[in-house]
This record gives sequence, C-alpha cells and structure tokens, in this order.
Amino acid sequence: MPPMDQAELNSDQVLRRDIPWETYMNTKLITTTAFQRLRRYDKKSEIDRTPLLENDGPSYIRVFISILRDIQKEDTVEYVLALIDDMLTANPKRAKLFHDKSLADEDIYEPFLRLLWKGSWFIQEKSSKILTLVVSARSKQNGLTLNGDSKKKITSSDDVLKGLVEWFCLQLKKPSHPSRSIPASVNSLATLLKEPVVRSSFVQADGVKLLVPLIAPASTQQSIQLLYETCLCVWLLSYYEPAIEYLATSRALPRLLEVVKGSTKEKVVRLIVLTFKNLLSKGSFGAQMVDLGLPHIVQSLKAQAWSDEDLLDALNHLEEGLKDNIKKLSSFDKYKQEVLLGHLDWSPMHKDAIFWRDNITNFEENDFQTLRVLLTILETSSDPRALAVACFDLSQFIQYHPAGRVIVTDLKAKERVMKLMNHENAEVTKNALLCIQRLFLGAKYASFLQV
Repeated sequence: MPPMDQAELNSDQVLRRDIPWETYMNTKLITTTAFQRLRRYDKKSEIDRTPLLENDGPSYIRVFISILRDIQKEDTVEYVLALIDDMLTANPKRAKLFHDKSLADEDIYEPFLRLLWKGSWFIQEKSSKILTLVVSARSKQNGLTLNGDSKKKITSSDDVLKGLVEWFCLQLKKPSHPSRSIPASVNSLATLLKEPVVRSSFVQADGVKLLVPLIAPASTQQSIQLLYETCLCVWLLSYYEPAIEYLATSRALPRLLEVVKGSTKEKVVRLIVLTFKNLLSKGSFGAQMVDLGLPHIVQSLKAQAWSDEDLLDALNHLEEGLKDNIKKLSSFDKYKQEVLLGHLDWSPMHKDAIFWRDNITNFEENDFQTLRVLLTILETSSDPRALAVACFDLSQFIQYHPAGRVIVTDLKAKERVMKLMNHENAEVTKNALLCIQRLFLGAKYASFLQV
C-alpha cells in the first residue's frame, strides 16, 4: 500500500507544481515543438485550453504520451496524468482524440498500461481511469481494431482490456488503497463490462465472486453509488451465459433480493429488477426466485410510486414470468429446490402421502442427489426447523421407497440421525426418533408409526 500522503494526493495539489519543461527540452527529453505546445497549454484555464484542443487536440495528446513514455520522474508523470484527467473530466468526448488518424503510429495505450502497475496510488488510479475512457471511446468510435498502417508493435485494445480486468480483480482482492481501490475498480467495470472481451476475461479471472459480497444494503451516498455500480455490473453480466453460471452458484440472488426489499433508490431497484427479468428463464433461477419469495416482493414493489416506465414494465413482466414459473414447477421440482437451497419448512408436501407415492422414484435422479443433500443438511445445518424436516423426510423416504432402508443405511444416515436424538430442540428429537424407528422397523411396519 502506498504511503498515505501519496495515497491521498489529488489533482489540484499535483497541478500546483511547477514542472521544468525548459530543462526537459534542453536535455532533449522533449522536443522544441512539444515545449511550445506545453507553454500554450500548461497553467491555462479550461476556457483557454478548449480552442487549443478543438483545433489541434491530437498534437497535444502526442505530447502527453511522449512525456509519459520518455520521462520517468514521478512528479512529472503525476502532473501529466493530472492534465489528461482534467481534460477528460471537463469533456469525456475528448477521449476520441487519442484515436485520431494522425496518431496511428503512436502506441497510445502502452504508457498507461505500464503505469497501472507502478508508482503511487495516484498514478495507478489516474492510469486506470484514463485507459477506461480511452479504450471505451475506441470501441464506440470504430470497434476494437488496431491501426493497421503502423509497422511497429502497438498495444491492442484487447491487451488493454485484459490488463485492466487483471488490475481490477487484484484491487477487489487486495486493495492498494483502503477506501478508493474498490469504488474505482467497480466504476470502471460498470463501463467496460459492455465489451465481450471484458466479460470473458472477468469471468475467467473469477471476478464474479469478487462482486457478490459488494451486493449489500447501503445507507451513505458513497455506499449507494458503489451498490448501484455493482448492480450495474451484475446486470451487464446477466447477458453473458458463462457469467450466469457463476451467478447461479453464488449468493448473488439472495443478496439482490435483500437489497431490493429495503432500497428506496429507484435506480438501484430498476437494475435489480431488470437483472431478475434477464435471469428468470435461465436454469433454476426461476424456481429459486419463487422459493425465495420474489412474487410477494414484486407485489410490494408494484404498490410503490415509481416514475421509471422501464421499471414498471419490468415489474409487470417479472410478475407474469413468475406466475408462469410457478405453474410449470412440478411438486417435486418445488421440493427439490427447497432441499437444494437448504430452506426446509413444514410446507404441505412433506406430509402428503400422495406426493411421496407419486414422486418417490424421482429421488433416484442423479445418484440420489436430493437424498444426499438432505443428509448434508442433517450434518451441517444449525436451523432446528430444517433439521426436523430433514429427519422427517428421511423417514418418509424409508417408508415409501421399496429399498429405502438399504439405501439410507448405505449412505450412513443412521449415525447422523442418532446424534440428533440428543438435540436441545424437541421438534428435532421427535423427528430423529421417528426416522430411527422407521429405519429399524422397515417399510412393512413403518406405516403404523404415529406421524
């Protein structure tokens, strides 16, 4: 981590420095032409700089890039990065100046990509911000192609995007700055995840799991902005199949639900609802949404006064989609989702004899996956209700499956259930006892036991 005085440096402080441009010219580190341009541009107001950039912008970009390439002195590097950042902050459209045809022979990305991994936090942050704006301007302007006329090796846009993703993921894992690394990285990702190569690189770098912990209720303005940009990233990823697979195996859905239940920020709610809309038809997301109570949440959201038409349309679409999903789900699908998510409760199907008779062979799917998960719940859950229901369902399996006793014994369930007979919760001990009784008695006599 950089020293705090460096880490807290800002552009205003940097731009108060006096840089010895004339000395650099005398020592041939910059050309006479570059020196003259710097004299016209440096220490001038935005009003004075605007016509210079409008009339000869690419020439100034060439000067800035050459300084970053040829001069290593940190205070000068910081100064030029601050000049560029100032220029782009005043008018982000100026990023397209970097892609002018007159700069076709210039490696416009290399200095920033190199500086991303060196020097002070100020240098790293400004380099990442400038690269994000510049490479985005390229993609908007003429795609992610290279300048084909240049014979010298030029850093490609794909190299830049992959390098940025690598740096962002590192910052999310091990922040260089305690409070600015994560917001800076998420801010840029929210812009760049529109690019297919960025989505691919981000998923390959295991970046999705780094975003999920950031999905949490926010209260301060700063944390709300971070939450919004995180949700924007997740929404963009919800269009990319490999990312959807990662989201399905993470805690993303419950976290998004938790946020949307309590958020009053329309822009945050809108993004989450649009994400749900995208994910609804993917894999088991629809069933999970039903199981987590999203239909009720959608009803609550529809009752609020939103001004965004896209949000209202998305809520209506989501409501209809969830209704269709509920209709499509068979009773065993619902049961399986309940088990796989570990959200066991006394819903009617657990004690419904017809459910068990009609679906008992479904438990054999995927090498008794559902049954194995029930056993895992017995071993790992700390929720008394989930433990009681799992014990009861195991006893139901023993009763209704012809080989129930043998299968449950082979899976070494007896030892796990026996431990629960001494549980502090009466509901758990009652159902553990029932399970053990059925295990010892077998299906022939199990039906006589009181449920």
